[in-house]
Amino acid sequence: MRSYDKSHRFYCGIDLYARLLYLCVLDAEGEKRFHRGIPASPEALLSAVQPYRDGLVIAAECTFTWYWLADLCAREGIPFVLGHALYMKAIHGGKAKNDRIDSDKIARLLRGGMFPMAYVYPREWRSTRDLLRRRALVVRRRAELLAHAAMTRQQYNLPAWPKRLAYAANREGFFDQFEDSEVRASMALDLSTIAHFDDQIRDLECHLVRRAKVHDAHACPGSARSSR
Repeated sequence: MRSYDKSHRFYCGIDLYARLLYLCVLDAEGEKRFHRGIPASPEALLSAVQPYRDGLVIAAECTFTWYWLADLCAREGIPFVLGHALYMKAIHGGKAKNDRIDSDKIARLLRGGMFPMAYVYPREWRSTRDLLRRRALVVRRRAELLAHAAMTRQQYNLPAWPKRLAYAANREGFFDQFEDSEVRASMALDLSTIAHFDDQIRDLECHLVRRAKVHDAHACPGSARSSR
């Protein structure tokens, strides 16, 4: 685990939500300068931290809402640190938890050099990474449907299907082996959904391959290679 250990004049911890954030600013001596909830907007945040901009660092836990905050800090030239959610839970987990307490703990971990860092994925690559994650979700759903079809056949003690259902050409007549019309309808639903996922995954993979070819690891700011 890497911890952020750089020294600053002011340390800002943010407990971030979709519409609100709770802000805690400490100075180098650990004195609290600002501790308040504000709207989760660039204007509100910049206004709140304006008196502490000289030597300020901002930190927030890695939740689904961190993108805009990281981009705002990059645009404004404010150092931003993303907290590793799992390690942060291990460090400051406790019974007493709320927005006010969490923002204070984030700021104090940051000031004390104990803030566990997560990787701030470069803005230029984030959408491709997120699309890859969506592909993984669709692939898992497709696998679940294939498993359900196989288990239903076993449920009725039918002979083993001689071909792999993963391939579209091998699915013809699969649901005809079931006598019950509702079971046949269920299997038809599974197979038609699998076929739809096949098309979606194929088109998505073609798009991702094209996008991957235009990404240049040497040119993307914040990448491991570009920082060497």
